[in-house]
Amino acid sequence: MQKSIKDILAGLAFIGFGIAFGYAALGYDLGTALRMGPGYFPLLLAGILVVLGLVILVQGFIAGDLGPIGSIPWRGALFLLGALVFFGATVQGLGLAPALFVTLLLTALASRSTGVLTAIVLAAALTAFCILIFVYALGVTMPIFGRWLPI
Repeated sequence: MQKSIKDILAGLAFIGFGIAFGYAALGYDLGTALRMGPGYFPLLLAGILVVLGLVILVQGFIAGDLGPIGSIPWRGALFLLGALVFFGATVQGLGLAPALFVTLLLTALASRSTGVLTAIVLAAALTAFCILIFVYALGVTMPIFGRWLPI
């Protein structure tokens, strides 16, 4: 029986993240299926993540390939982590539009195959879409431009 170390590690990572997020979701009111609380949906997603992790883990033990793990995409990992930290640190001060634009730009640039112009166009389009959906359609009360900007 072949084992795939990639699938085994990925399955364990999914299970670990699912358990961590599920534990965090238990700190919120769960409610019921008909009257969901703020912790219900995150707990449901955490459960799905654990199930997917188990499926991947079992697949890694049953029908895996013995290929090497390969290199870690450090550029992508750093850009994605940096984008999340940037958004969390600046969304209140800069506002939704600038913080979201820079976050989406960084995530687009995480891939080596995405050019700068493509990343800018993608970030601008997704920022406009998110503002339309969250601010105007859903009525989320978040300023489009924050107090740090003289606009």
